[in-house]
Amino acid sequence: MDISYILNEYGEDRDDYFRAIAPPIIQTSNFAFNKVDDLRKGFEDEYSTWLYSRGLNPTVEILRKKLAALDGAEDCLVFNSGAAAIFASVLANVKSGDHIVSVKGVYSWAKKMFEEILPRFNVTHTYIDGTDVQNFAAATLPNTTVYYLESPNSWSFELQDLKAVAQLAKQHKIITICDNSYCTPLYQRPIEYGIDLSLQSATKYIGGHSDVVAGVLSGSRKMIERIFNSEYMNIGSGIQPFNAWLLIRGLRTLPARLSRITQTTNEVIAYLQQQPLVEKVIFPFDEAFPQYALAKQQMQGACGLLTFIVKASTVEETELFCESLKHILMAVSWGGHESLIIPGSAAVKRDAFSAANANHRMMRLYVGLEEADYIINDLQRGFAALQG
Repeated sequence: MDISYILNEYGEDRDDYFRAIAPPIIQTSNFAFNKVDDLRKGFEDEYSTWLYSRGLNPTVEILRKKLAALDGAEDCLVFNSGAAAIFASVLANVKSGDHIVSVKGVYSWAKKMFEEILPRFNVTHTYIDGTDVQNFAAATLPNTTVYYLESPNSWSFELQDLKAVAQLAKQHKIITICDNSYCTPLYQRPIEYGIDLSLQSATKYIGGHSDVVAGVLSGSRKMIERIFNSEYMNIGSGIQPFNAWLLIRGLRTLPARLSRITQTTNEVIAYLQQQPLVEKVIFPFDEAFPQYALAKQQMQGACGLLTFIVKASTVEETELFCESLKHILMAVSWGGHESLIIPGSAAVKRDAFSAANANHRMMRLYVGLEEADYIINDLQRGFAALQG
């Protein structure tokens, strides 16, 4: 299906709403029935009708169709956060006594789920270096039910060979889940490589304007329906109609935004690689990246998130660099219109900082929609502060 068709037309039955170009926001909590038998059928199968907006809603339905098509999936669910999508995807596929194999360095709320929540229910986990598929095989136990992937991750950008991991998982009847937030479905489609469930934080590139929080989970219709009837409905984590409408709006410009951000990112990386105070730039589409060949093989683009390691000897210097910036905002997340930065030192106590630890000197930079010179000049301001 053509991407332009998906983003601009698919799922939009404009004859049903006055031929409006933008779909309406069906801001209702529930839906009325004329026949008792129809209401009865709604109780029996809420996945197939409008009953209550905690479940299905017409505005959300338009978004679901588009996102599933982008992922190359049969169906998807849209949650009120990426963390909710992660939680539902894993919870739906484990029971007491099960074991999860997860790549190390996953998103903080996935880590908290593995380490603090699931152990309460006797679900264990093993973290591995996911860059080698043999590590999945070595960590697999008779009670392993889930392989959890994040490719690339959002700091050092390690990848997994999605096709190889999916093939291994199928041999052992293990469910594969991949966080695809870094790439979006435009730049990587895990389901095409055999992954069972692909998830992403729609807060980022899908929304694109830093004004909505959401998550997406895509997969087979059978699995998505099962999750809908259990975890999705019980937790009550579905997206609201207005936020769904904002995501539909964001999708309209997604290819243009990714293209612009990619071009600007390349210019910023070229600048950073020539900057004497930068020890290293980490980016999947940099030829020096250890998994560059795999990145080019399974990703169509790398877009705007990168990390550079600054030459700093104290925590105060890392703080000075960030606090000297005037336009690049210090904030979490990425994918919006604005450029953002996070120092790795913010994740450690000040007295625990070690200049010998490169992670403490990392700067995660998101390149937004500003002009390249605007971003580069601001970075130069930070480096000038370090030089005194």
